[in-house]
Amino acid sequence: MSRRSITFTINGEKKTFEIEPGEKLAKLLRRKGYVGVKEGCDEGTCGACTVIIDGHAVFSCILHAFLADGRDVRTIESIGDFDNPHPLQAALVEEGAVQCGYCIPGMIMSAEALMQEMSNPTDDDIRTRMDGNLCRCTGYEKIWAAVKKVAQTNKS
Repeated sequence: MSRRSITFTINGEKKTFEIEPGEKLAKLLRRKGYVGVKEGCDEGTCGACTVIIDGHAVFSCILHAFLADGRDVRTIESIGDFDNPHPLQAALVEEGAVQCGYCIPGMIMSAEALMQEMSNPTDDDIRTRMDGNLCRCTGYEKIWAAVKKVAQTNKS
């Protein structure tokens, strides 16, 4: 089998990529410099690799890269920066929800997808939709509080 070209929109920019047979999206993205997509379990159980595809949070470590062809993909690189943080980034810091930070990109992407879909998520909505994102440092209360804070701000 040989390499193949695919084209998709990544963080608002249409790009073409050469992929290897069987290559997963997380590996492709990291190879192309989108290092905010973290490699954790490579099994779809930790959420560190979460990206948003066509508005839905997806574990990129288990998604074959060719399935992104023609789609809209967003990574953490599309969400705020140090000088101009996204409200989710700021809320996570304000709530003391960030320790080592490894899980945070995936957490933010899952929360962003949730808030794009639901303008007023309940506590249960937040916990259910964030369930696939694991954090070994903090426990989840502060993370959920940060997501709820942003969701409440967005609806007002």
